[in-house]
Amino acid sequence: MNNLPFGSEFSPSQIELPKLLVICYENSGDKASLESEILHAFFEKHGRESAENRKKLAMNCRLGLKAYGIIGDNCEFTDFGKELYEIRDNESFLYMKLARHILTNLNGMSFIQCIKDMNASLESITLEKLHIACRERGLNYPSGGKHPSIMRLWLHKAGVFTGNRWEIDEERLKEILGTTVSMDALRDLTALQRAFLKSLINTGKSSPQPANRIAKLAEVTFNLRFPEKTLPHDVLAGLVSAGFITSEKATAGRGSKPFLVAPTDKAREEVLLPFLKQLESQTDPKLFELYRKSLAEIVSELDSEDRYISGLALEALAFKLMRILDMDYVATRLRGEKTGGAEVDLIFESTRLVYSRWQIQCKNTSRVSLDDVAKEVGLTHLLKSNVIVMVTTGTIGTEAHRYANTIMKNSNICIVMIDGADIKRIIADPSSIINSFEREAKSAKALKKLDMENHSDES
Repeated sequence: MNNLPFGSEFSPSQIELPKLLVICYENSGDKASLESEILHAFFEKHGRESAENRKKLAMNCRLGLKAYGIIGDNCEFTDFGKELYEIRDNESFLYMKLARHILTNLNGMSFIQCIKDMNASLESITLEKLHIACRERGLNYPSGGKHPSIMRLWLHKAGVFTGNRWEIDEERLKEILGTTVSMDALRDLTALQRAFLKSLINTGKSSPQPANRIAKLAEVTFNLRFPEKTLPHDVLAGLVSAGFITSEKATAGRGSKPFLVAPTDKAREEVLLPFLKQLESQTDPKLFELYRKSLAEIVSELDSEDRYISGLALEALAFKLMRILDMDYVATRLRGEKTGGAEVDLIFESTRLVYSRWQIQCKNTSRVSLDDVAKEVGLTHLLKSNVIVMVTTGTIGTEAHRYANTIMKNSNICIVMIDGADIKRIIADPSSIINSFEREAKSAKALKKLDMENHSDES
């Protein structure tokens, strides 16, 4: 069970954290004395409260300190509490340290992702709706509890939430977490080696794959140019030496034989696992469990008679496809249980070269219709997305294709169509996803071709 910590009266609107830490230090190990000093410092002037209720406020503050991992049952500092006490005079660093603790150790990232999902769903956030949404994500706290409000206030002190009540500052969030999937493990690698390794891991396959296919995937994903003839020397050798991949010459087939590469346990532990840990805090636990399976296993779950299971599988499929392209997950607009497993809409982003927001619609149906595409086009303005990816286990209808072409020709929106045949090819060879996207990109380019002659005449 994932719970949000109890925080009543342990709130930045009621106490001063640096002063409270000094009180904890001076009354370490003495519960009665600690509560008495908290009462005197922060709740003595609550004139409308009876003496007994003011004592309860002080007790709740102590319980909040414990729930947030600052003191233990014996009212002595935990190791984390000691760290906060040492930096109490640097309030900026103090609140950042507490925020990082909340995000990584107290289900704070799951709470943040819940807010992101609600914002992406264009849903007004009230405490009642938030309680339901948190429960759906496996986050529990008593109905009417102050738990999310207190957590938001502490994260606001660190700049994670902006002045607009439920708006999240993404850059500040990343700064506080101080982590990226590449991690320090990749700092000694060249740009080509980092891109190759991330692309290899993003395929999700542990069995050997042709190095030239991974290099092509990395080229498209990271906009880099890999040396065809010197790939083994310039890229593979360094990754083998660092212990991230195995590489051996293929023996079957005619002509020039590519090297076959596979990630090592070290690559999984130092590159993949940090990413999975980050993703685990953002997603439904059942979805995360499914995400760790292979593409083939996920697709097999789509046939489940349980619509909730098939809905999660559809969401996991979208995750897998976009992660092969190293896209950054932002939010789930419609969750599987809300749509009966019929559809999933995810939002991803990329900041490579230019910023782009990708709106992913997955449908486990035999055919995608014009109405399905029109619905997504209508949402692009609200979601501020400029790319729509329609993913189906079936086929894309002729009218749907025609409508998508009209939209692309007359707007800056790009629409990518991935059908059941594409999915089968990607299951067999994850790097083949670039073939599907390149096909769609060329189609979009042809539709958006500028009529330079007409423009010249007009001028």
